[in-house]
Amino acid sequence: MSCSHISHIAPRLKSPTVGQQVHREECTLCFDGQDGPEGVLVCLECFNGGCFGEGRRHAYLHAEKTGHGVGVVIKRTRKERTKRDSTEPPNKKLAISAPKDEELYNISTSLRCLKCSPIGEAINSDDANVSSVIEGIMKALSSAQQSEVKAWEEEILPCEHTLTLEQVPLIQIGHVPTECSSCDLTSNLWLCLTCGFANCGRKQFGGVGGNGHALEHFHETGHMLGVKMGTVTPEGTADVYCYACDDAKVDPDLPKHLQAFGIEVLGQIKTEKSMTELQLEHNLKFDFSMTGDDGKELEPVFGKGLTGLKNLGNSCYMASVLQTLFSLPAYRSRYTSETASHHFQTCNKLPAECLECQMLKLADGLLSGRYSRRATLPPPSTTDFDENTEAPRFQEGIKPSQFKALIGKGHEEFSTMRQQDSEEFLQHLLGKLRSQAKSDSLPESLQPTRITKFGMEQRLQCTGCKKVRLQVEPVDLASLPVDATEKGIDEEGRKLFQEVELEKCIQQLCGDETIEGYQCETCDGKTTAIKSTRFKSFPELLVFHMKKFQLINWVPTKLEIPVNVPDTLTLDSFLSQGLQPGEEEMTVKSASDSALPEFNATAMSQLEAMGFPTNRCQKALLATGNSDAEVAMSWLFEHMEDPDIDAPIQVQTQSKSASEPSQDQINMISDMGFTPNQARKALRESDGNAERAIEWLFSNPGDPGEDVSTLPAGEGKDEKDENIGGSSDLPANYKLKAFISHKGPSVHSGHYVTTIRNPEGVDGKDGEWILFNDEKVVRAPERGGEEMRGKAYLYVFERV
Repeated sequence: MSCSHISHIAPRLKSPTVGQQVHREECTLCFDGQDGPEGVLVCLECFNGGCFGEGRRHAYLHAEKTGHGVGVVIKRTRKERTKRDSTEPPNKKLAISAPKDEELYNISTSLRCLKCSPIGEAINSDDANVSSVIEGIMKALSSAQQSEVKAWEEEILPCEHTLTLEQVPLIQIGHVPTECSSCDLTSNLWLCLTCGFANCGRKQFGGVGGNGHALEHFHETGHMLGVKMGTVTPEGTADVYCYACDDAKVDPDLPKHLQAFGIEVLGQIKTEKSMTELQLEHNLKFDFSMTGDDGKELEPVFGKGLTGLKNLGNSCYMASVLQTLFSLPAYRSRYTSETASHHFQTCNKLPAECLECQMLKLADGLLSGRYSRRATLPPPSTTDFDENTEAPRFQEGIKPSQFKALIGKGHEEFSTMRQQDSEEFLQHLLGKLRSQAKSDSLPESLQPTRITKFGMEQRLQCTGCKKVRLQVEPVDLASLPVDATEKGIDEEGRKLFQEVELEKCIQQLCGDETIEGYQCETCDGKTTAIKSTRFKSFPELLVFHMKKFQLINWVPTKLEIPVNVPDTLTLDSFLSQGLQPGEEEMTVKSASDSALPEFNATAMSQLEAMGFPTNRCQKALLATGNSDAEVAMSWLFEHMEDPDIDAPIQVQTQSKSASEPSQDQINMISDMGFTPNQARKALRESDGNAERAIEWLFSNPGDPGEDVSTLPAGEGKDEKDENIGGSSDLPANYKLKAFISHKGPSVHSGHYVTTIRNPEGVDGKDGEWILFNDEKVVRAPERGGEEMRGKAYLYVFERV
């Protein structure tokens, strides 16, 4: 069939560039894709992917909204799986050497025009430009592949030390050391590229021994570079480590540098695993057991609300948070099919660039049940089969590639493929959703993020004058201290800790703290103050973040401290009582006396997760530019012994005329479409200069403005009480809804899963727990599994 529309657009068609996203794997508005019976239609003009699914037909919707009617339909079917020969060695890598699509699938393409052939009949074109664009679409990395290609690859670069290495051989040339110069280890040896001495490395993954003598050699001599013997290949590659940079590096002149000791790379044979292989092997083993306490395999489940999320490489931190949020009524009622239908019709953005579109797509994918089905064929690396049928035991799940690319865009951590902290991601996601709701003028009562918002009140009372200062901060979770009390060592040499009660952790958060050397303005001198934290209000959904970290050798290390977590909590006793009869509130002279800057949320979370008190974290960020957690941590180490390290932050007094914007200025900027809070903050940031304030606002379009909690006493009080969220009504009773567990030595490595009580779609008694482990979704053991429950990282309680 011929088509006049394609001849009209053919001259202006252009093949996708390297940086353009090509959505050929799946629809941008749902998870129907190229593996479905109808395939996915990729627009020849903007490379959007659209489906033909009954009731959705997103390809037609795209054509109606944009006028782009011509596209190529891509269908993919899996080739018959060949069994691995028992003599064939196992794969060493995953995505690094993943087979190409054409090796695994049969792929077909056909040209369609939705303007002249609404029933989807294929059309023909002999235009060379059209053929070139289709070829470019098929050769381009898909939007998902652009993210996944980095999943297991680590970019290792040279450093100044490898590029400027000066060698001083101190060993006999041609005599290759075979033993550590400081002990009798003969494996895991690192050859110093400066002097040629060999020393053992540190203990590595997989039980590789080491006493750290290579590191000692660096401290004693200053020789920075070492190459791991046994990883040198005839091609001149090997593991090279720079102890000065404390990171793996590439030595472009490695053959020449080894030749200085009489070592020819052409004669080398790789005999040991590289650090990349060891790391990959380690990560693969970081998985939660899919068996119960009785040793029986946990039962896979399928249906509405029971769809898994495929791991995109290191995305389990994101999957655990998303599964938890979409198990909640507030999120399920916000992102419905009716909402999606209306928004998709009216949205003027490309779907892959709209957070609302992607949240609606996720909701449909996770909750509809259409994608919660047992896999027909396993991915190449999967080993989970049913023993009787050799069919995969678990479902395929959906790949949140487009959502991950969008939510991480512009963020220095979440835009990478590295493992991240689930608590930090939760805060980041809530912030993004609030910004989106604000730009869409969505009332707070309709925002699902309202359910986690509540107020924590800090109370500070001077023991001298007895005056009290109260400060309320709106938050989305409570970080609980966890005391570590050792009780022994296990058979693998790891420390064991006494179990702690969750209620005790809450009591510790809300307990009194004595501050020595407090500078009281009323007493006009240093005195002692009592500081405490209480709940100003209680949220509908209360999230507890467990701070199980200690600094060991200046490195934040996660401690596996078990926590006894009850099914229900009553928090009435932790409600703030405010100013008591007879107490007098401290006078705040002006906003600049009490208002602290908006602290870098990511840096604050990282520092608090290391165990530093909030006051110290804020002081460190103020002293170091409020931008980088690592720099702030260095400052903290240098000032740990300062006598006033725990004293409240004293903000320098400024005159009202210099710091307080006039109402006329605020009104003028508000008339341009900005909120009063944005105008107020912009004017403060610009020293009251209205022109510079407007420039600041356009440079910071996502900034919500000055929080009313920083206003002087009495100003904006009603707005402040509304903004903290939650309710102070009693009783404050809660029931455990979910918990996110983590296995690994750090929140930035290892693996996250979430266990949820009674998600929709489960046929069972009240209290049924479901474990979401990436695409594996199973019935969890009773109470969600005692070990995972006790060692969870985040606990989610619903108010009842």
